[in-house]
Amino acid sequence: MPTHSHRQLQYTCTFLHVSFQAIQRSLDTSAQHNPSQTPAHNSAPCWLDTQLITMLLREIRRARSDAADLRHISEALDSAIHHTGLLLAQCPGALHRQLCEHHLQAIIVPLQQASQMLSPTNRPQRTGLSLLKRWRGA
Repeated sequence: MPTHSHRQLQYTCTFLHVSFQAIQRSLDTSAQHNPSQTPAHNSAPCWLDTQLITMLLREIRRARSDAADLRHISEALDSAIHHTGLLLAQCPGALHRQLCEHHLQAIIVPLQQASQMLSPTNRPQRTGLSLLKRWRGA
């Protein structure tokens, strides 16, 4: 049975995943709502809310600290931290839209993986036989 801290970590990772997806969708939506945009627009600077991304980075770091003893979760969060740092290093305005979207996707994927790994449906269920074998040391 998952602990309160385990569930909180799952909720945090899910929140972060959905938040970065919303940022990515807002970029897609802004491009779609301006029909005068040309393929050259993909090389136009990408302007993101760096304060929001900085706040989300703090949350990823906090989640990483909470997941210190969960190797696969820690690795996924380390990747998200790395790519968020790269994104912030070039924001605002130094990234073109394609590179910005690439960084966002590189953040979203490990956050989604962490959420899935923490999901109760992803954890192996212990049966009576497996508990007995564990108890007997087999």
